[in-house]
Amino acid sequence: MRMKRIAVMLVLSLLAATLGGPALASAGATVQEGQKAMPEYEGKVNAPDFPEGLQWLNTDRPISIRELRGKIVLLDFWTYCCINCMHIIPNLKKLEKKYPDELVVIGVHSAKFTTEKETDNIRQAILRYEIEHPVINDKDHRVWSEFAVRAWPTLMLIDPAGKVVGRLEGEGGFEALDRYISGMIATFDAKKQIDRRPLKLALERHRTPTGLLAFPGKVLADEKTQQLFVSDSNHNRVVVVSLADNSVKEIIGAGDIGFSDGDYNSATFNHPQGMAFDAAANVLYVADTENHALRAVDLSKRAVTTIAGTGEQSREYVTFGGQGRQVALNSPWDLTLHDGLLYIAMAGPHQLWRMNPKTGGITPYAGTGREGRMDGPLDKAALAQPSGITSDGKKLYFADSEVSSVRAADLDPSGNVTTIVGEDLFEFGDRDGHGDEVRLQHPLGVTYHDGWLYVADTYNNKVKRVSPDKRTAETFAGTGESGLEDGSRARFDEPAGLAVAGGKLYVADTNNHAIRVVDLKTRRTETLQLKGLEKLMPTARSKTFAGDAVELAAQTIEPGEATLTINLDLPAGYKLNAQAPTVVKITSQGQPLFAEGEKTLRNPQFPVSLSVKLGAGDATVKADIVIYYCEAKKESLCFFKEAMVSLPVRVKAGVGNRQLTASYSLKVTN
Repeated sequence: MRMKRIAVMLVLSLLAATLGGPALASAGATVQEGQKAMPEYEGKVNAPDFPEGLQWLNTDRPISIRELRGKIVLLDFWTYCCINCMHIIPNLKKLEKKYPDELVVIGVHSAKFTTEKETDNIRQAILRYEIEHPVINDKDHRVWSEFAVRAWPTLMLIDPAGKVVGRLEGEGGFEALDRYISGMIATFDAKKQIDRRPLKLALERHRTPTGLLAFPGKVLADEKTQQLFVSDSNHNRVVVVSLADNSVKEIIGAGDIGFSDGDYNSATFNHPQGMAFDAAANVLYVADTENHALRAVDLSKRAVTTIAGTGEQSREYVTFGGQGRQVALNSPWDLTLHDGLLYIAMAGPHQLWRMNPKTGGITPYAGTGREGRMDGPLDKAALAQPSGITSDGKKLYFADSEVSSVRAADLDPSGNVTTIVGEDLFEFGDRDGHGDEVRLQHPLGVTYHDGWLYVADTYNNKVKRVSPDKRTAETFAGTGESGLEDGSRARFDEPAGLAVAGGKLYVADTNNHAIRVVDLKTRRTETLQLKGLEKLMPTARSKTFAGDAVELAAQTIEPGEATLTINLDLPAGYKLNAQAPTVVKITSQGQPLFAEGEKTLRNPQFPVSLSVKLGAGDATVKADIVIYYCEAKKESLCFFKEAMVSLPVRVKAGVGNRQLTASYSLKVTN
């Protein structure tokens, strides 16, 4: 069984008193000082080395415990479906930032679901969760067994001498762990046994092109207003698309990770997911998942406001309701609106919640907080990481992801939770049929339409259609193989969100960074061809330049008139995006190239040649290029790239050359 939410389990209780409670379990001992127990920062048992033959990510080679001598090593045993494991990641990032030279975190991905054993799927999770430390694919639980791990998540601490010090199971314990690592550093520094040389890594994000959408988690379609809302989760924003012509209408959010209200350009989100739309009020509600908050977007005033959550994750096992801004929430993942009330799939505490946006009141609605699949009265049922929610006006339906089930909750507060299809925490698969024989694999999305539930059967790479009355399930779209392929034998890659409008099912195809469209009659799938793609460039992130900076070899020319030629080479299998103009801005330092000072070219045909004029003296030609490009065969799979190309120029009479050439070759390494 996976660990309960905030519970921190002890292996031994030797350090509990000194670290302020049951926070860190030691594999060593304590030293007595008077009547006060002092923590022992040195382990007694050698850490077993990693088995050979495992696949590693975020590094170009395997790493051994032996070569990490001199470092404090923190092993994170996780599986990417697990909400508790997701909650650990921000704490790991804080520790990595605080102790960049002394601490090495290594993720040990020991899968729960079959799909999670595949290295490429783990790679996608690393990119989605923005993990920047080495990760082992421990698909057969070999490392898990070597370290006698019992639960997800587990943190295992190893000292600079390569000995196990202790472990934490479950969430929480950051402050105690932080203090303990600080004590370890002081102890081993005194012995001159800390190695502060940086560990060289090869991060997956450096090998992956940047998409115009990034892991879109949910979609919401409104047929009346002809709008499609897309939670562009890893760009920390909401994209509004016109259903009439598929053009990008609005970008809601600056794109930076943050928790600030304001207008569309200044408001910030943190990996938003599900949405609900109140057409009468023209308000879009957003589950701002990693801010643990609910946001309201007034589409008339073009303003974002926080209506619930403090911005901090709730650490309480049992949480009572209150006024929205005063109640800490825990990973709200999806929303639906009924009779003016918001119903929330609150993944973190394994519950459904309800909020009245007019009064601001918010409270748990269904689920005790115990993780599992137990039907019964709303306040006694057990849920397991609900991640998608919808309604037919009579009941709530939700994708209960960790028990691979689709379940229902009555809208009558005295009603019950029931299971439509699915079994329990470790019962999963891919089997159509009736009732208890049905198997899903970690479904994340569900939407109701015309008597049917359409389910994003995420880890099976399929869309299923479920009858809530007959308790039947059938494959509606998708072969089950991961990939991006349209037509009657479509392929998806971990789809997570669904919405219906105009006889079409819109799918947030998360790992494909795309929106797919399934015709409800023919079941044929197409990839949505968005227009106005230049609006999708995440401008906030580009404030810190993350593209290629290329300095070319110096060239020498005659003073006076000359020709500047700019080349752009794309790799085989890619082409420039006709829907979004590539932009080249040409400037110079030292002396001007053009009478107007600079020149901007939109959608140029490469190679492009320009007349320039240079007098005596040196100059540096700069070409700032923003490139929008797509895969040639999959035109909807589009990316962007920024490059700054510098060309030093020496102007010297008598050399005879009047031609300058600046070339940039775009490399795609995924």
